[in-house]
Amino acid sequence: MTLARLLELDARLSARLRVAERPGVLRTVAAVLAHSGDSWFWWAALALLAWRGDAFWRPWALTVLICIVVMAVIVLAVKFTIRRRRPEGEWGQLYRSTDPHSFPSGHAVRAVLIAVLAVGMGPWWLAVVLCIWAPLVALARVSMGVHYFSDVAAGAALGLIAGLIGLQVR
Repeated sequence: MTLARLLELDARLSARLRVAERPGVLRTVAAVLAHSGDSWFWWAALALLAWRGDAFWRPWALTVLICIVVMAVIVLAVKFTIRRRRPEGEWGQLYRSTDPHSFPSGHAVRAVLIAVLAVGMGPWWLAVVLCIWAPLVALARVSMGVHYFSDVAAGAALGLIAGLIGLQVR
């Protein structure tokens, strides 16, 4: 199978998952999930947790924050090397204007990375919640039309690898 054929299949699958132009509950839920993986939200929440958290949460938050920042740099380097354009669409203009490249999905990397770190560092209840949340964030990015399916699949794989490495070096 050629690369062109794979990209065509990827675009068709991504279009089938898309709900950005369809008003309703599914679109609203997808939009909230798509935004829930935003980097500024996680940086702020983790910085606050590192500052105000107890003996368990301070090192937890610092580990996750450091891993997120390192991966953000790597993801940007890959994005600006590959330069795959985002799918056409109206939703997510902030993403489209500040980061026009889609491969890999930084949101998918971040979501899976955080989930893997929670599995390894605990607590168990947070790991369960984040393991459910992470793939929903990735799919929401496709549903809202700011990524192709392959963008989030690659992002999830990178997040998994980064999380496993992060657990080893913490």
